[in-house]
Amino acid sequence: MTEKRDYRDTVFLPKTDFPMKAGLPQKEPGIAARWQEIGLYDKLRESRKGREKFIFHDGPPYANGDMHIGHALNHTLKDMVCRTQNLLGKDAPYVPGWDCHGLPIEWKVEEQYRKDKKQKPVLSGKDRNEAEVKAFRDECRAYAQHWVDVQRDQLKRLGVMADWDHPYLTMQKESEAIIVAELMKLAEAGNLYRGSKPVMWSPVEETALAEAEVEYEDIVSTQIDVAFEITESPIEELVGAHAVIWTTTPWTIPVNQALAYGPEVEYVHLRLLDDDRHPSAQQDLAAKGLGWLNGTILVAKALFPEFYKRVSATAASQGVPIVDWPVSDEGFGDYKIIKGSDLAGTVARHPMHKLGGFYAKPRPFLPGDFVTTDSGTGLVHMAPDHGEDDFELCKANGIEPVFAVTNGGVYRDDWGWLGGDDERRRSVINKPFNSPEGPICSDLREAGALLAASEDYQHSYPHSWRSKAKVIFRCTPQWFVPMDKPLGTGDFDVAPGNPLGAAVAPFVSQDHSTLRQRAVQAIADTRFVPEKGRNRLGSMVEGRPDWVLSRQRAWGVPITLFVRQDGSYLQDPAVNARVVAAVREEGMDAWNEGNKAAFLGADHDPAEFEMVSDILDVWFDSGCTHAFVLESGRWGDVQWPADLYLEGSDQHRGWFQSSLLESCATRGRAPYNQVLTHGFTMASDGRKMSKSLGNTVDPLKVMEQYGADIIRLWALSVDFTEDHRIGDEILKGVADQYRKLRNTFRYLLGALDGFDGSDVPEMAEFPELERYVLTLLSQLDAKLAQAIVDYDFNTYTRALIDFANEDLSAFFFDIRKDCLYCDGEDSVTRRAYRATLDILFQALVRYVAPVLVFTSEEVWATRYPADIAKGGSVHLLEWPKIALAEGLRPDTARWEALRELREDVNEAIEPLRREKTIRSSLEADVVVPASAVPEGFSDADLAALFITASVTRGQGDSVSVTKTTDHKCGRCWRLLPEVEEDGDLCARCEEVVE
Repeated sequence: MTEKRDYRDTVFLPKTDFPMKAGLPQKEPGIAARWQEIGLYDKLRESRKGREKFIFHDGPPYANGDMHIGHALNHTLKDMVCRTQNLLGKDAPYVPGWDCHGLPIEWKVEEQYRKDKKQKPVLSGKDRNEAEVKAFRDECRAYAQHWVDVQRDQLKRLGVMADWDHPYLTMQKESEAIIVAELMKLAEAGNLYRGSKPVMWSPVEETALAEAEVEYEDIVSTQIDVAFEITESPIEELVGAHAVIWTTTPWTIPVNQALAYGPEVEYVHLRLLDDDRHPSAQQDLAAKGLGWLNGTILVAKALFPEFYKRVSATAASQGVPIVDWPVSDEGFGDYKIIKGSDLAGTVARHPMHKLGGFYAKPRPFLPGDFVTTDSGTGLVHMAPDHGEDDFELCKANGIEPVFAVTNGGVYRDDWGWLGGDDERRRSVINKPFNSPEGPICSDLREAGALLAASEDYQHSYPHSWRSKAKVIFRCTPQWFVPMDKPLGTGDFDVAPGNPLGAAVAPFVSQDHSTLRQRAVQAIADTRFVPEKGRNRLGSMVEGRPDWVLSRQRAWGVPITLFVRQDGSYLQDPAVNARVVAAVREEGMDAWNEGNKAAFLGADHDPAEFEMVSDILDVWFDSGCTHAFVLESGRWGDVQWPADLYLEGSDQHRGWFQSSLLESCATRGRAPYNQVLTHGFTMASDGRKMSKSLGNTVDPLKVMEQYGADIIRLWALSVDFTEDHRIGDEILKGVADQYRKLRNTFRYLLGALDGFDGSDVPEMAEFPELERYVLTLLSQLDAKLAQAIVDYDFNTYTRALIDFANEDLSAFFFDIRKDCLYCDGEDSVTRRAYRATLDILFQALVRYVAPVLVFTSEEVWATRYPADIAKGGSVHLLEWPKIALAEGLRPDTARWEALRELREDVNEAIEPLRREKTIRSSLEADVVVPASAVPEGFSDADLAALFITASVTRGQGDSVSVTKTTDHKCGRCWRLLPEVEEDGDLCARCEEVVE
């Protein structure tokens, strides 16, 4: 037999230096270093100068600890926003920033103090040592700067392109000066007040907390029922009865000042002691702490069954029989019903009234709309120091708070019960202190007022996010911005150079609306992605109390107010301007007694004023970032308001809200036009990530193992608007998707080897398959552009992956590999195919650049090394222009029908391949239903498109496959009737070889 010739040297085989193995962890740092070296961010800004602007404003992460997976997702999304807007040709700067003040950093520095056994500085109060506090602030500043630098390097490693050399920091002097200036705008317009209201307070950290600094955990508390003896009432038979309250905070009983009832609630008045079965004398009950059984009790009818279960257990434990009241919903025997509104004018006395003083004062019954019959007894004890409803109701009735609990959470020294040197005195959040055997319950039991006490009530309770300790509601003097008082507008000069001015006009609306009204309107005017964010933020704003601005700490921007003895504060623009100028020069440390006289100037006597020692809530700091980033001019021509704010959904109660309130108070509208929120990253099993559970995913380790592009691909593939998952198996799946995308580019690079764009046929000469694929590309282009508008990056990324895998690799590339390898160089089909591949390459490398920032640069550098050598980058390119004349676009419905038939053919071939009857589809003779073939395709077309030996049409309803008897071309390996023996050439190959 004659030896057949090897035709490999006559076949075009793709050639590229682009490796199949990515090696991202090794390559990415070098690519990032090159970007730094060529100043890529600045080059991009210069190339987009004068274009339509898109202003994204970065919400400041906290400068405390390494980047975690939430940071990685958050900043990948932010980077994607800016990169896609720049890709569209807009001027979309990214100014990164950090939140640097506040309790978490103080807490970490204090931890080090405690560890080093240093003297803890005095951080609040008039007697603090300013030098000591300044030293402490310096340590806080150094701590924050350390983590700014660490996180900046980590985010650079993630591939985030931003103005890293010029970030904004809330602790920069200029930032602090503008924060002070924003506060002064509120002060000059009369939109600040100092008042005493219950706020969330951390006894451990000794400061007020914002809602965003609080997290809720399930705990078990002591629940108690306490009897208050009624001494006066318009209902005569109630005198001597015991009104019963229920609480899960026993420590608040020592500051009780009233009782609240529901005007529409029905109460029952009845006796519990069973006199027929209890011959004991009164003193016997008193000795057992059951003095309340000597009379009658008053509780809500609807709550009596649950109340009865609690108190019957107490009585039974003392061997005292009580009336066997049925506790069903059908009723429980003879009793007197009293409507709540009839209790007006009733007065009780505190269980500890024998202590005299505060406890001897009458406790009035007050009507409270908040009193419900959901739990308890339907009567609520009022401690205005420790509850919002309590405070408002008591204030409306002339009852003021008494400030019995100190900063550290203990009763003050002169307090009549558990104050002073009482050896049982301890923090009110201490669990034993509140237990059934603790001092509160023991004293109430001895006074004959404790009906029931059990340590079994499970509920959610607020804790400090930082210390993890329980917080309390505590009434303290604080500085507030009112939510429901018509706001003053002030008379602000917005001329350049005025430190209190702003580069935005009109400054505020002149309608004297309330802050709540302005914020609600601003929410209505804002676009939310997803839309549910509108209701979430709206409900929070509609129900929130006045905004408390003050904190009793040291590391933060001072509340730069001078207060008179009558409590009013100075509203002098000249004084305020001097303070702002000093803070701009010296930072927060400028606010000290040494500068007092200079600030006040000749017009004011320093002796008449006290300098406020509180600092601002860090949420006010971050709420002002729009002022010092978008309006200050420090970052060129960025502008106010921002087009977009983007953060996690927890920021509805944090940064989104504080920015909204600050801007509405000073500018009359939100500082943003759009708000995008993302969910939280969960472990692969859907559980919350926790170090204790060992289910956290460290993005730094993921980058070491897989590379940053894999994290980015994961972040942009999930539905980030909901909670989403990550884990080893998920990352392996993402890595597999990445490999497919990489291989798509590898194929394109290899197939385009030597392509220079010359000798390209006219588009009208392109085969219909090429024109169909370009039509698909045009549809993809529109889908991706819409996904950018919708911030639907999940759709964006998945559409790219699906197009590469399904439309290109599994379809177009598969069909045309024979043409690419074996057609002659002058073949119109081959030339059109390579031209189409070039169009695909130019589009896909741009589309994928915002997602796979390192890989796209590697792809670009492989094809265009000369551009890279001149300082170019794929990230300087703009959105591709996909042009295909309408008349040249084929009927895509025909092609979709053909592809469905192709799938049926592949499915029919597969069993023969598994059985090794045939080795490849090229050996298959296929019969397809004639009715399934779209119009306009010949049998030869079908054979080429299905990659089979032949295709014929039959009258049946299904596809049938047999092994062909044709011989195999020695060059293209197609099995054709014209090939007489295996190894001979088909007509096409013979012509090409000759």
